[in-house]
Amino acid sequence: MQELAESPGPLVESSGKYAYETEEYLLQINDIVEVTIKTTSPELNAIFGSIADDSQASAQMGGSQGAGDAFFMNGYTIDEQGMVEIPLIGEVKLLGLSTGQAKVLVEQEVLKYVNANEFFIRVRLGGVRFSALGEFRSPGKFTILQNRVTIYEAIAFAGDLTTVAKRDKVMLIRQYPDGSQVHKINLLDRELLGSEFYFLKPNDMIYAEPMKVRELGAGTNVVETLTLLTTTITAIALVLTLIKN
Repeated sequence: MQELAESPGPLVESSGKYAYETEEYLLQINDIVEVTIKTTSPELNAIFGSIADDSQASAQMGGSQGAGDAFFMNGYTIDEQGMVEIPLIGEVKLLGLSTGQAKVLVEQEVLKYVNANEFFIRVRLGGVRFSALGEFRSPGKFTILQNRVTIYEAIAFAGDLTTVAKRDKVMLIRQYPDGSQVHKINLLDRELLGSEFYFLKPNDMIYAEPMKVRELGAGTNVVETLTLLTTTITAIALVLTLIKN
């Protein structure tokens, strides 16, 4: 039996651990929330449960992007005044609250119609919605049905970056209560793992800029680039031949 050769270096190299910065997300205008209310009353369930049941059924059938459409059609969108309108309860202001705080507020309203311990409430975001623009293989708008999504997961969901994307200067446009702000992200920096930008927030926009080679018209793969170079060299040779003649 042949002996294994001794490795010239360590089998595994690991970095130090990076603590996640898990700042609690506060609901904003245009966020879509799922509010599930179940009670011991069939009559109230018929009112409260119809929207949540439709959303969940459509989500299970439609996959990630289809589910996003289902939540858009059947979830509760926070309007310009920060309100959502729930059947029977009426308008409830959720702007600036965490999903946990929103749940407590909805519970207080439901208690007007149902006794304590006779209902169940769940409030959560209708997935993480984001846009991927620029040098992505499959750019577009996406919804991932998870409570949190890393920026690397989002990039993978959009088909990964193209070969000419600037990985050290990716623009992240994030919404805040007082407006939007642009952040430049270095995807190659390990410190990103412990920053507030490692996890996406709803309605984030990611824009991948092209490198200079794209601005000069080079292709996105070896075949395209070689074809371009061959054409250019042939054209130059033809011009030189014409000049000599």
